[in-house]
Amino acid sequence: MTSRTVEEYLEVIYELIQEKGYARTVDISSHLKIQPPSVTEMIQRLDEDGFLIYERYRGLTLTKKGEELAKSVCDRHKILAAFLKILGVEERIAEEDACKIEHNINSVTMDRLTRFVEFAQDSPHDPAWLEHFIHYARTGTFKCDDEG
Repeated sequence: MTSRTVEEYLEVIYELIQEKGYARTVDISSHLKIQPPSVTEMIQRLDEDGFLIYERYRGLTLTKKGEELAKSVCDRHKILAAFLKILGVEERIAEEDACKIEHNINSVTMDRLTRFVEFAQDSPHDPAWLEHFIHYARTGTFKCDDEG
């Protein structure tokens, strides 16, 4: 099992590579709000652990192992954020909370949430059960069928 810190670094590196085609220490430092020397130290550790290949002054690339873990974390984040948004949580809060939850969730729970999100997104547009839930979440009362 990997640590939350390892997952956070790999997620940021993966996202930077997807966005810019590369990830530099300064970009990682800025994104994580961590001092560059600390980032360099962690990158060297990730290199030693086989998650990436780091060449001083040349940049870094994720290994297959690193990319698979990073993609897994990104996928968990997307599903969790989508789930929270379905529940009516504001996007900013959903993103923040997804980032916190993604590192600690059991794979069984994650699988069930993934299925729920897929079900909710593929259900007929504006399914009644979801409308009723959103009304309940907003008001604390059940929506009567004759309210429309």
